[in-house]
Amino acid sequence: MKILCFVVVLSSIPVNTNGDSSDLLPVIINTWPFVDANKKAVSTIQDGGSYLDAIEKGCSQCEIDQCDGSVGYGGSPDESSETTLDAMIMDGETHDVGSVGCLRRIKSAISVARSVMKYTSTTLLVGDLATDFAKQMGFEENDLHTTKSKEEWEEWKNNSCQPNYWNPHTVTPDPTKHCGPYKPKNLRHMTPTRNRWRETETHLLNRQNHDTIGMIVIDKDGKIACGTTTNGLNHKIPGRVGDSPIAGAGCYVEKGIGGAAATGDGDIMMRFLPSYRTVQNMRSGTSPSQAAQESLDHITRYYPNYSGALIAVNINGSYGGATHGFSSFKFTVYNPKLGTSTIITV
Repeated sequence: MKILCFVVVLSSIPVNTNGDSSDLLPVIINTWPFVDANKKAVSTIQDGGSYLDAIEKGCSQCEIDQCDGSVGYGGSPDESSETTLDAMIMDGETHDVGSVGCLRRIKSAISVARSVMKYTSTTLLVGDLATDFAKQMGFEENDLHTTKSKEEWEEWKNNSCQPNYWNPHTVTPDPTKHCGPYKPKNLRHMTPTRNRWRETETHLLNRQNHDTIGMIVIDKDGKIACGTTTNGLNHKIPGRVGDSPIAGAGCYVEKGIGGAAATGDGDIMMRFLPSYRTVQNMRSGTSPSQAAQESLDHITRYYPNYSGALIAVNINGSYGGATHGFSSFKFTVYNPKLGTSTIITV
């Protein structure tokens, strides 16, 4: 299947595609140029699978492919060298959600998330107890380390644990020069700053060290779902869970309106629920690209130096994307009008 690539150069308002809904549905859109994941979702729909099946199969393909090393096993080792996974799936028809955070020793995070949604009335399971649930549901326990992830962790350790995500103003020894363990400084009077230290450390954050696939599917009947899966932030503090498994942050869909998915600095973005905000913007009639841009602009009022991006699609199949802090942002779209999984750049 031939892949087309369109490049759109815009300073602030990104691409938006419009047309008759007859040639815009079904639509599959995902963050980043993860074309194989998009194709897998497309083929699932074309073979008669449901919109939820397409989300699970598409995101699973990225876990298998270890997309950019930031999805699935063997990537983004934490400070203790372990890879842990976050994932979520949301059904816009029922508003049901299943998600997992800091999932350990299980490769199929998106499938475990769907099992949470399918077999329980719970929304989010985390850590070892999420692993126990997965094993109970029949998932196989595996070592998520790879030779590459072990070498990456050793290199980080030998580089005085740089970079890391500790605050040099409040812990000792100095985390910009030394490995831990760290302890709080004995500060009798701490004056809160407007923004936390981490927000200014933009060199810690880029596509390769904390990528996420977020995917939205709308089938030909207008049924909508979204999903995310990631291994999180590279060299993260053990136990860290980002925005990906949080409904409204990692992704969000609403029946009759549309959906959105986020990628970028999850620790900042999750405080603003940008996917939820984007969908609510579209509810008021705002175009997908403008809805996404407004959500990102809102974050800049507090954290002007963060990096993030959003994709959005309304229930008619019109889509858009927006970015802040990245030099560019690519996402992948399929609909009948395009005819193939197509990379869009904003």
